[in-house]
Amino acid sequence: MAGARMPRCWAGRPRAAPERDHPVPNPAFNSVRRPLRSAVLAFVAALVPLLVTTVLTAPPASASPRAEAVPTAQLTEVTDFGTNPSNLRMYLYVPDSVTANPAVVVAVHYCTGSGPAMYSGTEFASLADRHGYVVVYPSVTRSSKCFDVSSPQALRRGGGSDPIGIKSMVDWVVRTYDADTSRIFATGISSGAMMTNVLLGDYPDVFAAGAAFAGVPFGCFATTDGSEWNSACANGTVTRTPQAWGDLVRGAHPGYSGPRPRMQVWHGTEDDTLRYPNFGEEIKQWTNVLGVSQTPAATDTPQPGWTRTRYGGTGDRAPVEAISLQGVGHNLYTTGMAARALTFFGLAGGGGPTPQPQPDPCKVTVATNTWNTGLTASVTITNTGTAPVDGWRLGFVLPAGQSLTGGWGATYTPSSGAVTAVNAAYNARVAPGASITVGYQANHTGNPAAPTAFTLNGSACTSG
Repeated sequence: MAGARMPRCWAGRPRAAPERDHPVPNPAFNSVRRPLRSAVLAFVAALVPLLVTTVLTAPPASASPRAEAVPTAQLTEVTDFGTNPSNLRMYLYVPDSVTANPAVVVAVHYCTGSGPAMYSGTEFASLADRHGYVVVYPSVTRSSKCFDVSSPQALRRGGGSDPIGIKSMVDWVVRTYDADTSRIFATGISSGAMMTNVLLGDYPDVFAAGAAFAGVPFGCFATTDGSEWNSACANGTVTRTPQAWGDLVRGAHPGYSGPRPRMQVWHGTEDDTLRYPNFGEEIKQWTNVLGVSQTPAATDTPQPGWTRTRYGGTGDRAPVEAISLQGVGHNLYTTGMAARALTFFGLAGGGGPTPQPQPDPCKVTVATNTWNTGLTASVTITNTGTAPVDGWRLGFVLPAGQSLTGGWGATYTPSSGAVTAVNAAYNARVAPGASITVGYQANHTGNPAAPTAFTLNGSACTSG
């Protein structure tokens, strides 16, 4: 049972017989002792096999760590798991097929949620049955049922509050299951996504990677008045340079110079709770933390309406991976996303069906006019497909240090990071083989380059 302590097994050590003086042998006395000596020897001869059997079948002197483990294939609450300043509850799922030295996935719930709700509402447990890792489900007990991602205590290593309790849960699993400390991951939805950002910032030496579904950057929700809510951040009006965002993460664990965890971020373009500009700010933060370019190394469309950009690498385990979901609101999590997170973690092969290669349905060319602090860009979109486009959204990522100050031919949001341009009424239809031209004006801090990758209605375009 979780939290129960095993009795100690004490291995007794035989005492030495007391020393005594030995008298001079007496022949008469020895003649009396011979029958007794024969009886004793016969008794010992009969006793030795019994002693050998007892020794060979005796239980070990100490119990293995897994003797304290929870039942498998069911959600179990664990108590007394360690330091827990904010009174979190710990729920654990261990599959029947748990591997030796298993990986650990910490799955963090949303506001108003709980550990059991996260267990039943996501696929991380069922996928653990397939892949053999252990899942930790932290659960908030405060009335809001939101995780603390805003207090000064939560935003520094060892500062207190929820991150300390979650770290204790991880430590308990590592001790109990001899878990692989190089394969510990965090993921979460909404408040849990924000906590994923916090955990990776506070404990870069603990977590190997994270996947945040509809979150905000580390430190964006910071408050000093005890409030759990930061409206400016939620509304997407908190913007910083990549360096400033990265400094917030580095400041959580001053002096740390080791490897940093990889990050996967997800966001819907129509999120009205934690608005879409937070997506671009997360990209700025984690590309800076990991020291990779803000220009995507690869852009693709894993499924219709999704735009995936990868930074610092092109494979499934790139340093930063960002998935934008066109027209999707705050409640973006759906079946299949957990498997993609596991692929990013390196715990599962494949991330769902791979689209068959098809010709790009569009081509985008950009001509820029630049000066010392600004630029204008003329963007020509060509429909290279065989069907007309009726209504379009053009997606691209502005290079670091650029911010939009205006535009024509489309509505552009947000002003930096991952931008979406939506057609005007007069240019919504683009016939096969036809082109339209739109444009924007932007400030820059030294890099006037044009975007290098574009998507049209979620499909990748050829850049030319």
